[in-house]
Amino acid sequence: MVFDPDAQLNTGDVRDVRGGGGGFLGGGFPGGRGGILGLLLTLIAAAVGIPVATMGGSDGSASPVTATGASSLAAKCRTGADANANDDCRVVAVVDSVQNYWTTAFANSGQTYQPAQTVLFSGSTSTACGPATTEVGPFYCPGDRTVYLDLGFWQELRTRFGARGGPFAQAYVVAHEYGHHIQDLQGTLGRAQQNAQGPTGGSVRTELQADCYAGIWAHWATTTKDANGHPFIDAVSPQQIADALNAAAAVGDDRIQQQAQGRVTPETWTHGSATERQKWFTTGFQTGRLKACDTFAGGI
Repeated sequence: MVFDPDAQLNTGDVRDVRGGGGGFLGGGFPGGRGGILGLLLTLIAAAVGIPVATMGGSDGSASPVTATGASSLAAKCRTGADANANDDCRVVAVVDSVQNYWTTAFANSGQTYQPAQTVLFSGSTSTACGPATTEVGPFYCPGDRTVYLDLGFWQELRTRFGARGGPFAQAYVVAHEYGHHIQDLQGTLGRAQQNAQGPTGGSVRTELQADCYAGIWAHWATTTKDANGHPFIDAVSPQQIADALNAAAAVGDDRIQQQAQGRVTPETWTHGSATERQKWFTTGFQTGRLKACDTFAGGI
């Protein structure tokens, strides 16, 4: 993935609270959509002794985070050239591209897209869905319509989950979380609560749809443009799509369970198998159509 060096970045939708003391306020973490790992990673991490945020018992009254590094991002992330050279700026550029796509897609269907925020944190942070730690993985909180990212997860993808990594694998993670934002705007995010766990449960269907929405963005990524008409992304290669598919497989329920506990228990799945995650990202990427992403109709 190569960003157009002349593209102008907008850091207004990304906040950096790393080093800002974003400790736990309130209790639990019941309301967030841990799009890539979420509840599954939390349960498995607890089983192998990794300290994690509690996934229940909160009233959702945690105070939202406050930005401490917005000016720093604005100073260093100005153009696509910065995104090509810096991980933080790459996230900004991907967020700009993803939100530009969905703004256009909503407008084409006669709707108004409501932007989401992205918060970069490290260690732990408080959210409108309750406190969260790095171990929860990237997630979307509908309570404050914000995507939360600890960029250390990029290394986790490679070292813990065996993904190849790469810039487009990172972009897939961001686009997946924004897929949950689209579900939130559509009023479908709550379907995850219906028969939540299991290989055909509401949670799996919700996560696979977010994968499909990430694929839709990938399909249209090179058409997204800044305010001056410069494309954010010049090119996406077949190898980069393969990197995204590799990352999707690496965080499949079956892969994570086999690695962590030596067996696969589909009745506890919340995100879908490696094959399913690849299938639905591919569906979105090949079709570029929302209608193709109805994971709630029929089999998956």
